[in-house]
Amino acid sequence: MVVNFSIEYKTVWGESLVLMLSGKEIPMKGNGNGRWTVKVSGVKAEQLEEYGYRVVRADGSRRREWKHHSLHVAGTSASASLTVRDRWMDQPVDAPFYASAFTDGIFSRKSDEEILGSLISKGTALIVVDMPVVARDETLALVGNGKFMDNWNKVLPLDSSNFPQWTIAVDAKEPFEYKLVIADANTLEIKQWEGGENRVLRTDGKFTIIADGAHRFGLRRWRGAGTAIPVFSLRSEDDFGVGEFYDLKKMIDWAVITRQSVLQLLPINDTTMTGTWTDSYPYNANSTFALHPQFINLQAAGVKLSPAAKKLQKELNSLKQVDYERVNTEKLKMLRAAFKKDFAKLSDTVAYRSFYINNLSWLRPYAAFCALRDAFGTAEFAKWGEYSVYSDEVLQKCCEVYAVDVNFWCYVQYHLDSQMKEVRAYACEKGVVLKGDLPIGISRTSVDAWQYPHLFNMDSCAGAPPDAFSADGQNWGFPTYNWDEMSKDGYAWWKARMQKMSEYFDLFRIDHILGFFRIWEIPLAQKSGLLGHFSPALPYPTDELMFMGFDVAAGECVTPGPDGPTDVLFVEDPVMKGYWHPRISAQNTSTYRNLDGHRQRAFNRLHDDFFYRRHNAFWRDSAMRKLPSLLHATQMLACGEDLGMIPDCVASVMDELKILSLEIQRMPKSTKVEFGTPAHYPYFCVCTTSTHDMNPVRAWWEEDRAVSQRFYNTMYPGQAPYFCEPWLCERIVDDHLKSPAMLTILPLQDWLSIDGSLRCEDPASERINVPAISRHYWRYRMHINIEGLLAQKGYNAKIAEMVTNSGRK
Repeated sequence: MVVNFSIEYKTVWGESLVLMLSGKEIPMKGNGNGRWTVKVSGVKAEQLEEYGYRVVRADGSRRREWKHHSLHVAGTSASASLTVRDRWMDQPVDAPFYASAFTDGIFSRKSDEEILGSLISKGTALIVVDMPVVARDETLALVGNGKFMDNWNKVLPLDSSNFPQWTIAVDAKEPFEYKLVIADANTLEIKQWEGGENRVLRTDGKFTIIADGAHRFGLRRWRGAGTAIPVFSLRSEDDFGVGEFYDLKKMIDWAVITRQSVLQLLPINDTTMTGTWTDSYPYNANSTFALHPQFINLQAAGVKLSPAAKKLQKELNSLKQVDYERVNTEKLKMLRAAFKKDFAKLSDTVAYRSFYINNLSWLRPYAAFCALRDAFGTAEFAKWGEYSVYSDEVLQKCCEVYAVDVNFWCYVQYHLDSQMKEVRAYACEKGVVLKGDLPIGISRTSVDAWQYPHLFNMDSCAGAPPDAFSADGQNWGFPTYNWDEMSKDGYAWWKARMQKMSEYFDLFRIDHILGFFRIWEIPLAQKSGLLGHFSPALPYPTDELMFMGFDVAAGECVTPGPDGPTDVLFVEDPVMKGYWHPRISAQNTSTYRNLDGHRQRAFNRLHDDFFYRRHNAFWRDSAMRKLPSLLHATQMLACGEDLGMIPDCVASVMDELKILSLEIQRMPKSTKVEFGTPAHYPYFCVCTTSTHDMNPVRAWWEEDRAVSQRFYNTMYPGQAPYFCEPWLCERIVDDHLKSPAMLTILPLQDWLSIDGSLRCEDPASERINVPAISRHYWRYRMHINIEGLLAQKGYNAKIAEMVTNSGRK
C-alpha cells in the first residue's frame, strides 16, 4: 500500500517530527503551519497495527506519545492508496480506562469480526475514534446533517471490533457536519452528545482514514464495586480444604448477581519453602512467576478421588480454617500419582509444549529450585553444595539428575496456569475483572534470588518504619532491590514479571508503592525496624550535624543509650561512611530526652525536614526512573497502596502516571483528621473499609470503645452502639459505595456484616493478618460456602440495590 501520513503538531524552533514505523524513524515534512506529512510506499497492513510519531529536538532528545497508533486494515489491496489523518496522542484525562480491566473486561463487547479492511470498500472515508468509557449496553454513534444522515435524525452506530477504537465508513460525496453521541445499544436512543463545535468531514477524493479527532465527552465518571477475598479463603463444595482457582468462577457469578465488577485477591504465587504452616505467608513467594500448587483443582488436573480421598476432602472442608500443612501434603501426594500416570501423554500435546516453551525462562529454574529444595530439605540454596550458585550449567545438570522431579513441577504449573487463565477468561466474559497483588519484596530463599542474585541487596532487609500497624516498625526479611543493576537491561526482570501477571489479571495492587520511591532498608544483622533507613536517601554528613550541635564524631547521639540498641538519634549509612540518617521516632528515646531544649528543637526540625521535605524531588526522580517502564510493560490498571509516611511527591507521581490511590477511612491521608470522609475522596482511587492487615469493621469497632465513639461522632450524631450492629455496618458500607471513588472494593467480611443472619458469629475470627506478628498463620476461610452465598436471594438483591442506588454499575 501507499500511505500518506498526515498529523498536526505545533513545533518550536529546532523541533521536527518523524514517523515511527516498524521500529524505524522516517522524517516528515512540515508546511510551516503545523501540518506534517510523509508518503510511504510498500506499507504492509500489519505495520499499521502499531505505529506512531516522535518529536526530535535540536539536542537529539525525543518526545514520545502516550501510546501507539493502531489501524487494522487487513484485507486491503496491496495496491491501495490511503491517506491517514492522525492526531498527536498525549495522555488523556480518561487514560485509566484504556487499561485491559475495561477494554477486555468491564466494557468489553463481543466482536462481529468486522475489520477496517472490509469497511474501506464501503465509502470514501473511514472515521476512527478512541472512546473507552462506553458501557456494554451503550454504543458510540454518529449523527449529522445532509440527506444521507436525515438532517441529524439518523443515528448510525460505530463498529467496535477493535474496542476501545470505534470506526464507521461513510460515503461522503460532499462535505458534511457531524457529531458523536453515546446511545443505547438496543434502541439507539441518544444518552449523551459530545461537546464542542460540529465536526466537518472533507476528503480530496482519495480514501481517507480520519483519526485526528479525540472524543469530546470529557471524563465519564464510571464507578464500580468489588469484593476483596484471598483465594485460600474461599470455600465451596468442590474444593479440598482450601480455596481454589475454580472457586473464583462461582465468586464471579456472585459478583454478577450483586452488580459488582471486581474481585481483588492476595498474591497467588508459590510460597512453599519448608512444607509447614509458616509457608502460608502469601508475600514470601519462592517464585514471582510460579503459582501456588494448593490452588489447583485436582479433578481438572486429572486426579480421580478415591473414597478415602473424598472422605478426607469432606473432613478438610468442614474445618473453620485452612489446615495448610495437611492440605498441601495431600494435594501434592495425589498430584504425584496423577503425574506418573498422565505426564508422558500430556507432555506430547501442543498445549503443554507451547506452555513449556513460552515460559521456559522462569519455569525450568523454578522446577529445578523445587527439586533441589526437596532433595536437600531446605530452600536455603547456600546449603545446596555444587548447586548453590546458579548458572546455565548448574541448571542443566540439575534437570538431568532430577529429571523426574523437574518434570513434575512443570506439570503442576501447566495445570495451574491453564486453570487460572480459564478463570480470567470466564471473568472477562461476564464483565468482571480480577485484581492481583504485586508484592514489594522477594524472598531471599527464592528462585529469583538464586537465579539473579546481582539484582538484589542480599545484605539488607526491606521493611516499613513505625506506623499504625506496628510501633516498632516492620522487618519483612526480604532483600532490597539493586535498582542500578536492574536498570542496565531496562528492568527486564520486572517487565517479565509484570507480563506474566497480566496473563491472569487486568488490574493490580502495587504493594507498598512507596518502595518505588524509597524503601525502608534494615541491615541484615538488625531485627528491629527502628534501626532502618530510607534508601535511596540524602543523609547528613558528619560536619553538617556538628554544625547543628550534634557531635556524632565523638559518638554522641549514635552510641546506644540505657534503653538498648535503638536508643540513638542517628544511624550511620551502611555504604557512605560518615553520613547519618536521623533515627525515626527518636523522640521516644532516652537519648533525646537527655538533650537540652535547644537541641531537642533542633533535632525536631532536622527530623521533620528529613522525613517529609528534604527528599521530595530526589524521591520523585527515583520513582519516575522505574515506574513508567514497569507500567508500560502491560495494559493492566495500576492501583497503589500509598499508606504510611507519604512524601509529598507521591501524590503527584501517581496522578501523572494515572495510578489509582488507596483510601481507608481509618487511615486518612490528611494528618489534620482522625478519620477520612468517603464523600470527600478523589475520583481516581480505590476506597475500602479495611484491608487484610486490619481487623474488619466489626472487630475494629470492639478494639477501642473511645475510638469507636469518636468515629461515630465524626460521621453520625448520637451515642455509638456497643457493637457494630448490622444497620451501622450497612451505613458504613453505603457511605463507601456513595463516595466519588472510581472503585469501592470491600472485604467479603464487611459485605456480610450488614446482614445479621449471614455474618460470622465471632468477628475476631475474620482477621486475615496481624502485621506485628512476623510469623502469622494466614488461614482465614469464609464461614459460609459460595453455593450458600449464591442462594441468599434476598441478601444478594439488597447488595445489588445498594450498588445500583449509589450510581455504581
